[in-house]
Amino acid sequence: MRLTPIERPADLFGKVVSWMTKRRLGKVITPMKVIYARIPGLFRLAYQQVQIVEKQISLPPAINILVRTWPAMINECTFCVDIAKAAALYQHLSLEKIEALPSYRTSPLFDDRERAALAYVEEATRHKHVSDATFAELQRHFNEREIVEITWLNALENYYNLLNLPLGIEADGLCAIAQRRAA
Repeated sequence: MRLTPIERPADLFGKVVSWMTKRRLGKVITPMKVIYARIPGLFRLAYQQVQIVEKQISLPPAINILVRTWPAMINECTFCVDIAKAAALYQHLSLEKIEALPSYRTSPLFDDRERAALAYVEEATRHKHVSDATFAELQRHFNEREIVEITWLNALENYYNLLNLPLGIEADGLCAIAQRRAA
């Protein structure tokens, strides 16, 4: 990690969000201590983004998690993969598909709808553009709102990856905490 974590945020909202995060995930996550504690206004933004992901996205939870995790794997953001696995466990989803994401094109674990979404976010993550064929396949399986949701989730994930990776923020052990809590 390139910056020393700030263990106690200075502002009240940061303290509340840190407490909520520790209660929910089992610890205060490193990005909160490294990034958000230095720019307290980002606590509100992060909280709003989480609220949108959890309460306003109409995609099924499994697709929601998959389209957020695959870009993190592509970008090698270990923190984001770790928190995604924890989120899957808290939603009572299996980690089997997450572990199989690198072979989503051929794995029998994935259906055509999931493959279309994953191909779309992969192409957008790697190239920042998608081919007409990739988009047409996505349209076969998702309505316009869902396409925008997938696009936004992918952009959000890439945003988080671009915060964590340059600062050397790595996995926080959140999946292990979630596994212990589930046991």
